Amino acid sequence: MYVRSPEASQAVNMGTRLKVLQAFKALHKTRQEVFKDDYRALTAARLKINEEFRKNKMETSEENIQKMIKMSLDVEIVLRKAVVQMEHVSNDKLVLRPRESLLLENVPYCDHPQKKS
Repeated sequence: MYVRSPEASQAVNMGTRLKVLQAFKALHKTRQEVFKDDYRALTAARLKINEEFRKNKMETSEENIQKMIKMSLDVEIVLRKAVVQMEHVSNDKLVLRPRESLLLENVPYCDHPQKKS
């Protein structure tokens, strides 16, 4: 059985702490981009992110911590790639406000490519 020295355990712990902090910051940065100019959504997302990290701050299992880091990074990707803002402009009208990163070049697909002459 391999037993880590206290210094090695502390180094691993610091690496894990750094990954947790990076995931926390990435979520908040994405929150600010995704919910830009929407105070209510910004606040709700901030509170939820902080609540989830605070709820799990006493976790000591390295395996569980790694799973939670993965989950937070997956959530960050979903927020960045799947959430789009819309704004009510009247009772029956919404305006879509996509972020620049979501806009893609729309190239039409052609079943029968034309031959180049």
